[in-house]
Amino acid sequence: MWVSLFLGAFSILIAQSSLSARDQPNFVLIFCDDLGYGDLGSYGHPSIRTPNLDKMAADGMRLTDFYSAASVCTPSRAALLTGRYPVRSGMCSDRRRVLFPDSSGGLPESEWTIAEALKSEGYATAAVGKWHLGHRHQYLPTEHGFDSYYGIPYSNDMDRVSTAPRGAAKSLEPHINWWNVPLLRNQKVVEQPVDQTTITRRYTRQATKFIESNRENPFFLYLAHSMPHVPLFRSKQFEGHSLRGLYGDVIEEIDWSVGQILSALTENGLDKNTLVFFTSDNGPWLTQGPAGGTAGLLREGKGSTWEGGMREPAIAWWPGQIQPGSVSSELAATIDLFPTFLSLAGGNLLAGLEIDGHDMSPVLFEHSQSDRHHFAYYRGTQIFALRMGAFKAHFMTKSAYGRDPIETHDRPLIYNLQADPSERFDLGESRPELVTAFENLRVHYFNEVEVAPSRLESRLPNQ
Repeated sequence: MWVSLFLGAFSILIAQSSLSARDQPNFVLIFCDDLGYGDLGSYGHPSIRTPNLDKMAADGMRLTDFYSAASVCTPSRAALLTGRYPVRSGMCSDRRRVLFPDSSGGLPESEWTIAEALKSEGYATAAVGKWHLGHRHQYLPTEHGFDSYYGIPYSNDMDRVSTAPRGAAKSLEPHINWWNVPLLRNQKVVEQPVDQTTITRRYTRQATKFIESNRENPFFLYLAHSMPHVPLFRSKQFEGHSLRGLYGDVIEEIDWSVGQILSALTENGLDKNTLVFFTSDNGPWLTQGPAGGTAGLLREGKGSTWEGGMREPAIAWWPGQIQPGSVSSELAATIDLFPTFLSLAGGNLLAGLEIDGHDMSPVLFEHSQSDRHHFAYYRGTQIFALRMGAFKAHFMTKSAYGRDPIETHDRPLIYNLQADPSERFDLGESRPELVTAFENLRVHYFNEVEVAPSRLESRLPNQ
């Protein structure tokens, strides 16, 4: 019975779009970096003020059980843009978990991204912000369906200079010259090192300009903030703005940015025809102390497959289409956004494409049940945990970016996430039928989801 819920990857034939350009909705996808489940006012933070995001939730839908497909940057972003678990594209590794400036690999040309799919339906496309799917020319956004790109090609703590102090990234007074991070426009470096104190404002300005210049055309805007990944930077306007200190300042500036995006849509008469979705790539980087966020009552954070590492704050906004103030506890994930956007645009998936995402339109617009009945928590190439309905099974565990070894469990740890979201009370011993169901589900994932060779481990010559 439990195993019958497994739907697997599916294929859909190409069909002609039935929507005219005027009918096609716009899409704005706002993706934060290392934002914790408990970092927003609408998700319970007591001192970080996020009025724009709180209003976005009040006017739209807040999702309580929404997941990223990985607990670190590169694989999470690959999954978001392809609708596929990152093991399928090789954008994960058990040794080098993300891409670095010395990496030679990137997102394969063969991967069909959400930008390419929407572009084929007549959409203008733009990527603004962090990329982290390969910084060589053949891997940049403009080679993967985006008409334009403006942003930092990898994490903002990379390219640290030799004179930077130890632990510079977690400093509460970081200096921009401690990192030689480049800023790109399309494929050209326009600033190095980038002044990170103004990066959130500049990303926002680029995003609003794109909205204004495409008011007559359907568009897809991917705004991937570099913050609140360490090192933390905010503009002068937000210095001392938050009771939570530097981290709070950074979050409150992101909240300001969201307000600017929503205002630009409204002022240009686009709000009634635009779906805005806000979420994060993974959980908070807990080892960064005051420079890291919080997962609230969820266990652990970035780098782990406990809930705090992969369950994300998520808000959907579309006036007139999404019921204001609605809250959904249906199971959904970043890999579901690709098929959702494409379906709303009137398009269909490529013939033979194996995709792991499900169209979540019924959840967003009908407040009904999700077609997603289960979800895999990968760490690198391995399935550490599975969720099925309200229950979650851990086959292997490891703390968030900890030095402790991986612990393999002879019998999986099983939790009821609705009754026990903090994963404190193991039910495995008393629920043998769940143990059997999860073990069978894991076998299905092993058989159905092919693991491609890693593209994260090769390095550039002389590196």
